[in-house]
Amino acid sequence: MAEALKDRFGPDVAEWVADRIGEAEPGFPRARFLAAALDGFDALELTARSRAIADALWEHLPGGFPEAARIVTAALGPAIAGDTVEGEGMESFRYLPYVQLVAAHGVGHFEEAMDLQHALTRRFTAEFSIRAFIEADQARTLARLAEWTRDPSPHVRRLVSEGTRPRLPWAPRLRRFVEDPSPVLPLLEALRDDPAPYVRRSVANNLNDISKDHPEVTLAVCRTWLEDAPPGRRGMVRHALRTLTRAGHPEAIALLGFGGDGMRVTDLVADPPDPRIGGSVRVTCTVRNDGAVTATALVHLRVAFVKARGTGRKTFLMGERVIPPGAAAAMRTTVSLRQHTTRTHRPGDHGLEILVNGTPGAQGGFTLRP
Repeated sequence: MAEALKDRFGPDVAEWVADRIGEAEPGFPRARFLAAALDGFDALELTARSRAIADALWEHLPGGFPEAARIVTAALGPAIAGDTVEGEGMESFRYLPYVQLVAAHGVGHFEEAMDLQHALTRRFTAEFSIRAFIEADQARTLARLAEWTRDPSPHVRRLVSEGTRPRLPWAPRLRRFVEDPSPVLPLLEALRDDPAPYVRRSVANNLNDISKDHPEVTLAVCRTWLEDAPPGRRGMVRHALRTLTRAGHPEAIALLGFGGDGMRVTDLVADPPDPRIGGSVRVTCTVRNDGAVTATALVHLRVAFVKARGTGRKTFLMGERVIPPGAAAAMRTTVSLRQHTTRTHRPGDHGLEILVNGTPGAQGGFTLRP
C-alpha cells in the first residue's frame, strides 16, 4: 500500500522549522515550540499537521505579525532557481506552516504580509494564503497582483494566476470569482504570453476553472486569444479548454480546429476484459474516416466507474489524429486501476465509451474483479 501523504510530512518538518527559526532568532524557545507543535500530531492529516506547526510558531514568536514576518523571512532558505519546484516530492511543503501563518495573522498588516508572501512563493507557493487577502481587501490585493505580473520571478508571476483561481484545489473557493470572474481576466491577459510555460499553464488552469461556471467567458477569451496566436499561447488555450472538450462542447472543439464528417469507431477492445483492482486495463479502438475530406479527430475515452452508489464517469484523452478520406487511425490508452486518493475502485461492470470530437462513437466495457 502506498505511503499516506501525511506520513511524508512528519515531526521532522517541525524540527526543521525550529532549527531555521532558531538560527534567525537565537532566543526562540525550541523545546516549548516542539512540544506544542507535536501534541497530538500523529492523529492529524497533512494540512492539520501544518496548521499545528503554524499555530505553535505564532504562539512562541515574539511580538506581533510584523516581527514574526521579519523572523520568518530571515529564516527562509534560498529561492528556487528557474521555474521548477524546489527539491523533490514533499520537500518544499516544509514552507506550508509559514503560508498558513501569514493567512491566519497577516491580513491586518498588508505590506508586511505581501512582502512575506512574495518571498514564500519563490520557495514554495503563496497561492493558498493570498486568497485570504483577496477576500479581505480585493481591490488592494488585485492591484498588487497586477504589479506582480511584471515581476522578474516566474514564481511570483505564477502566484498571480494560480492564487486567483476560483476553484483552486486544496483551498476554499473564491466565491465572488465563481459568480463573476471578470476581475481576474485582466491579470490573465497580462500573463497570456508569459515566457515561462509554468506560468502559462497556470493561466490555462485559471481559465479552465472559469469554464466550469462560465463556459461562455472562457470561450470568448480563447476565441480572442487564438487570433494570430503564437505556438505557446495556442498550447495554453488548448489546456484551458480541456474540461469543455472532454464534455464534448462543440464550440470548444471547433476552436481547436477539430472536425470532419463521416467518422466512426470500430474494434473497441478492453484487454484484459476482466482486470483486477490494483492492475490496469488497455483500451484500443480504430477511428475510421468514411467522409470525402480529411478529418481531424480529437479522441477521448469515457469510463463509467462503479461507485458506492451508481456510477461515476471520468474522461481520458486518447489522442488526436489527422485522418485522410478512407483511412483509419489506431488509438490506445491504459487506465490505471490502482487505488488513488481521488478515485476508489470497486468491483463490477464498468462501461466504456469512445468520443470523437465530442460525439459518442462506440461503447463497450470490462468487468473489474477484486
